[in-house]
Amino acid sequence: MPSPGSWSRSPFLFEKGGVVKASTRRTVPEGIRITKVGLWFIILTILVAIPAANTGNNALYLVEATMLSLLVVSGVISRQNLRRLEIDLLPPSEVYANEPFDIGFELRNRGYFWPRWLLILTATERTKSVLVPYLPRRSSFRGDLELTATRRGVLRLEHAHLASIFPFGFFRKGMRFRVDLNLLVYPEIRTSAEFRQRGLGGVGEQAARKAGVGPELHSLRAFRLGDDRRGIHWKQTARTGGLIYMEREAETGERLSIVLDNAVGQLDSTAEEAFERLVSEAATAAHYYLERDYEVELVTRNEVVGFGRGLGHRRRILETLALVPVVARQSYPLTGSDPSTPALTFDMGERSA
Repeated sequence: MPSPGSWSRSPFLFEKGGVVKASTRRTVPEGIRITKVGLWFIILTILVAIPAANTGNNALYLVEATMLSLLVVSGVISRQNLRRLEIDLLPPSEVYANEPFDIGFELRNRGYFWPRWLLILTATERTKSVLVPYLPRRSSFRGDLELTATRRGVLRLEHAHLASIFPFGFFRKGMRFRVDLNLLVYPEIRTSAEFRQRGLGGVGEQAARKAGVGPELHSLRAFRLGDDRRGIHWKQTARTGGLIYMEREAETGERLSIVLDNAVGQLDSTAEEAFERLVSEAATAAHYYLERDYEVELVTRNEVVGFGRGLGHRRRILETLALVPVVARQSYPLTGSDPSTPALTFDMGERSA
């Protein structure tokens, strides 16, 4: 497994691809809950007890005693099935709002004598449960917990929940393992089609005025060894008698400022949803243009992420947007650091570029 890694933005530590070990000293029993199968079995036990008490039939007494014994044995074994277990969680490297992600886990049986059966692992109410049907002694089981974060920001997972329905499924005995896992959820990244439909796709796509790959002609020059023969200008070649090569202009600009005005004051629920969509659009813009090798900066009222390219710069921008707060309204406009650079502005009023 990868070595632990984390970065800090006060007041939390966010796990990033490291292993989070549950503390076995801080397990908390969750009690025993009756399952539907157990409820019907108890009802059946009561129905058998009534005629046994009325008739004094020894056979019915024997059946009733067996059924009561099964209930007691089921509760005791279900509790024992959760002993000497350990859980490690492996957080994902990136988490996005409204996009399912997996948290890897390793469940270990430290028992020397008995295996474990029918264990159910979950992290929160929104996590899909994972069934571990069989776990041999002194062995481990690896799997993934699927979870979806509905909002950007900090997702706190304090406990992992482990339950046992062994041996008969009458009871569900639970145990909480303290994990204290904090995940930084990036804003939702929208699709490119939706991105362009909202009028964000063409901003900053200016000719770079240098040789590159694009539809516009940059210059004509003599053909050199290694040039693509498909770029030969045959009419000029025929006119001059020498091979003439067409250089194209790069079709995208080099720099773009993404300006997110978070000075919106106090918001009601409707305005808050609009602001969250705005943050998501800013994150989508950063993702979209960085993929196209733009040099992008992010400007907010309380933080500036300078111009940069690449995956590391993309991560810094998304981290900033994941935690960008709402601040009090300001009277002066928010602009990029370089007035000569095209800017894409996101605010609660009309968006401009």
